[in-house]
Amino acid sequence: MASPLPTTTTAEKIRIDEEEAANEVAVTAEAGRGTWKHAAFHVATTIATPAAYAPLPFALSSLGWPLGSKRSLKDSPKFPNFNGIECLFCCYTYALWVVGISNGKCVSSLVGGTLSTWYSSLLIASLWKWNGQKHITYRLLGQSIFVVASLGNNIAIQIAAGSSLKAVYKYYHPDGALTLQHFIVFFGAFELFLSQFPDIHSLRWVNALCTFSTIGFAGTTIGVTIYNGKKIDRNSVSYSLQGSSSSKAFKAFNALGAIAFSFGDAMLPEIQNTVREPAKKNTYKGISAAYVLIVLSYWQLAFWGYWAFGSQVQPYILSSLTIPQWTIVMANLFAVIQISGCYQIYCRPTYIFFQEKLLSQKTSNRIPFRNHLIRLLLTSVYMVVITLIAAAMPFFGDFVSICGAVGFTPLDFVFPALAYLKAGRMPKNWTVHRSMQIINITIATWFSVVAVLGCIGAIRFIVEDIRTYKFFHDM
Repeated sequence: MASPLPTTTTAEKIRIDEEEAANEVAVTAEAGRGTWKHAAFHVATTIATPAAYAPLPFALSSLGWPLGSKRSLKDSPKFPNFNGIECLFCCYTYALWVVGISNGKCVSSLVGGTLSTWYSSLLIASLWKWNGQKHITYRLLGQSIFVVASLGNNIAIQIAAGSSLKAVYKYYHPDGALTLQHFIVFFGAFELFLSQFPDIHSLRWVNALCTFSTIGFAGTTIGVTIYNGKKIDRNSVSYSLQGSSSSKAFKAFNALGAIAFSFGDAMLPEIQNTVREPAKKNTYKGISAAYVLIVLSYWQLAFWGYWAFGSQVQPYILSSLTIPQWTIVMANLFAVIQISGCYQIYCRPTYIFFQEKLLSQKTSNRIPFRNHLIRLLLTSVYMVVITLIAAAMPFFGDFVSICGAVGFTPLDFVFPALAYLKAGRMPKNWTVHRSMQIINITIATWFSVVAVLGCIGAIRFIVEDIRTYKFFHDM
């Protein structure tokens, strides 16, 4: 006897299940097409943005100049051979020991920030698949903290991009009437155009260009900084901390937030989701390749910038440079190009969140242009809000510090260490097992303190700037 035909309800359910399965396969295929080189481009674009490491000389000027001690390599500890994350952990511990991270504020801050965020990024990459699920976005893991990090980051870097565009404009039109606010709006309009690209992977070649612009910015800015430093009377350069004891303390707190911002990367799960299998191995390679660029650019610019201008260095290093003008223009153009890619990566999770709320597969099939119209509407609202805040309060250094303290520090330092401990993926070797527990707890504790102190310092300086300047001030 033939089986009865399925009812309309049953047939509809089968069709929906088949469509969902097909969509899931399509999403999976879309998510895993990138190589480790693409991952390196994305990571370098999100971390090594000029808006991130341009404030580092200013941060160092708030901490002081002592360089810390050097220890002999021949006395360095020996570690056995391990695989995977155990080997990376041993490298991390070894590097901390050699540098002597507890000695000297400048070196310890930069080296500690670099090693901690590199190590934390590797931890996050290792936890991409956890308890049978893929954790593909910080938006679901960090929730409100991620919103602060992504929005604060884009406000800060839009101010930086506007400043760079204004500097180029003033080079060609010294008496021009356009203000910083005009260029913040111009940059926002350009980002609105880039926002119409569908996803992060579609921006891979944009981010490749941004990575090369990072190299161009770093090389140009470091060279011009050294040149300016040699032209300055070195006897007039002071490295002493300025102000009262309380002012020095708040400046140091503010600097901690700025350094945390500089090493922030709240987009690694999203980036890893674009990488083909083996995703962990390719992400490890991409992260490590990106950090080679980060070390070469961050440390050089931070120390040379502080050496050149001392305690008088500006929050945005390009503002301290004076000659030769054409190279400063070139550095500013490199900065704008690179920032444009970083901005896009950080706004994508916000777009996805609202698109998930408003879009449905059923209606998008019937109305082909509906998705594009909704995307245009969402991205326009986002750009208006971010641009308005950036134009009204163009306090670049303050936004860098508050975003680093409240957003990036919990996401990039505290959360990875605690998540790895909770996952229980400890090595079997007891010595390394115990050492990893200690160092992860130490990282989580210390950077929790950094988050609180950085937030205190940043809020204080924001309040002072609001009292000093009017809204929409042309900085």
